[in-house]
Amino acid sequence: MVAGLGAIVFDVVGQSVTRFTLTQFAGYTPLEAAGEHARFEHAPHTFSPWILVAVMTIGGLVSGVIVYTFAPEAEGHGTDAAIDSFHNKRGKMRARVPLVKTITSAITLGTGGSGGREGPIAQIGAGFGSWLGTTMKLSNRERRIMLAAGMGAGIGAIFRAPLAGAVFAAEILYSDADLEADVLVPAAAASVVAYSVYVQSLPTEIRFIPIFGSQLQHSFVSPLELIAYVVLAIVLVLVGMLYVKSFYGTQKLFQQLPIVPHVRPAIGAALAGFIGIGLLQVFNGDQAILGVLGTGYGTLQVAVTSATQLGIPLLVTVALAKIATTSLTIGSGGSGGVFGPSMVIGGCSGAAVGLTFQALFPNVVTEPEAFAVVGMAGFFSGIARAPISTIIMVRALTGDYGLLLPTMLVSTSTFVMSHRFRLYQKQAPTRMDSMAHRGDFIVDVLEGLQVKDIYQRDRKVTMIPEGMTVEDIVHRLAYSNQHYFPVVNSDQKVVGIFSDNDVRAYLYDESLWKLAVARDVMTDNFMSVAPDDDLNTALLRFTSHDLDELPVIDHARPGVLLGMLRRRETIAAYNQRVMELKRESKEEEDVPAS
Repeated sequence: MVAGLGAIVFDVVGQSVTRFTLTQFAGYTPLEAAGEHARFEHAPHTFSPWILVAVMTIGGLVSGVIVYTFAPEAEGHGTDAAIDSFHNKRGKMRARVPLVKTITSAITLGTGGSGGREGPIAQIGAGFGSWLGTTMKLSNRERRIMLAAGMGAGIGAIFRAPLAGAVFAAEILYSDADLEADVLVPAAAASVVAYSVYVQSLPTEIRFIPIFGSQLQHSFVSPLELIAYVVLAIVLVLVGMLYVKSFYGTQKLFQQLPIVPHVRPAIGAALAGFIGIGLLQVFNGDQAILGVLGTGYGTLQVAVTSATQLGIPLLVTVALAKIATTSLTIGSGGSGGVFGPSMVIGGCSGAAVGLTFQALFPNVVTEPEAFAVVGMAGFFSGIARAPISTIIMVRALTGDYGLLLPTMLVSTSTFVMSHRFRLYQKQAPTRMDSMAHRGDFIVDVLEGLQVKDIYQRDRKVTMIPEGMTVEDIVHRLAYSNQHYFPVVNSDQKVVGIFSDNDVRAYLYDESLWKLAVARDVMTDNFMSVAPDDDLNTALLRFTSHDLDELPVIDHARPGVLLGMLRRRETIAAYNQRVMELKRESKEEEDVPAS
């Protein structure tokens, strides 16, 4: 519910900032997607490019001052901060982060900064989930799940895509083909509720239609098109590599500036604004080029419905310039997401490729706009390392289910080819590499080994009759390297055990040497293991009583001692098995594909 309400607040505040800054003073109202809802009437004003730059600069300055004064972790695109909190901070986020992120992201995007909505709303939902988990005194694991569920709920609400939000929350945490399965069901439930809350704020006529409208019904008509889609995948990988390198290169440059961080977002926003008005002059006042600012969804709407109207030069320029403006806006410390710009970059790149193939092979490629839709999914799939959720997300945003085959081809291709670079730097490769799962795989390995595989059956064990006096025991210990001694009855069945430390208590009272016997020294309520027990069970018994050895007793023959299992043998077996698994994994990676 909070994620849904947060999405409403974020939407209202962002549009309010746009209405009373960009529209009021610069005379500029950004183009919107077909399914977006304008909450304010935008009265016509004279457009002033230079005031547009001024508004963006002031917006960047205000955002930077708020962020770096109250919550520096709210800078940037937000999703990485949530991922980092999940893996490395036990799911903890400061309670003020959602509030700061809501305000600063609304200011950044509302004043024309190039960014998306998913990062802010993801951090808003994640922050509240973390706070709720802490308030309810949940375990670290449960708090992490709450954080991820909140992140998925925010995504599901703001994009009106609850299924995509749930899968995104589980998939975006890892850069390889891995998934946080425990997150799926809670995130799905939270996403459904958040979505249901958010859509109540929209007019009935657009409440349940996709953001890019319900008219996108492209079709896949020929297998020959798949060749063109493979080319599209290669183009998207190259553009994705440029995007990631530009984004983090710009971020590094701004971090090295010898100025207080509070003003860096203002510099980035100003430079992004200059790029926007410069391109506006180059393209003779065509405001579609201003898709390089803000979310850019209005320009993307044209690309997915009538790409010819924009043309290849403008589409290519928007894709490349969007990389620059997003890098400047967010990389400088401004607050906003990177999913939205990725949709614009991928969609415009795809539309340009589609128009190119239509010009060369008009009988094969008949709908260049289809390449824009597929490009949206394929681009983000590669750089975000999230092919499944991205396919679902783009289908939900466009309502276009006729392109599932080429979308799957392009998305999986970009995912495979983009493994050397990624947009979210805090992703762990797999669950095995995540601090959140440290210890999980120790148990997995230990459960795969049994006591009978480890203990040494041929090792001679000194057993003590239950009637042996302490005096005889002392002499027996003098010639033994054992530390733990099983005590047996007349039938040679183990009835107890004692350690050499237990005997020391009797050494200072010689009067007891001939009176006390092994039964007085031993512990009859002792821990043991069976041959078929796994090593995880054995290790738990070692640690729970701080023991170094455990008797191995056959359950089929109660009391019959088979040997002794040592703690160091158990740890050595675990280390050896881990090394074997690593070696097997490396050998599999080194084997060339046949």
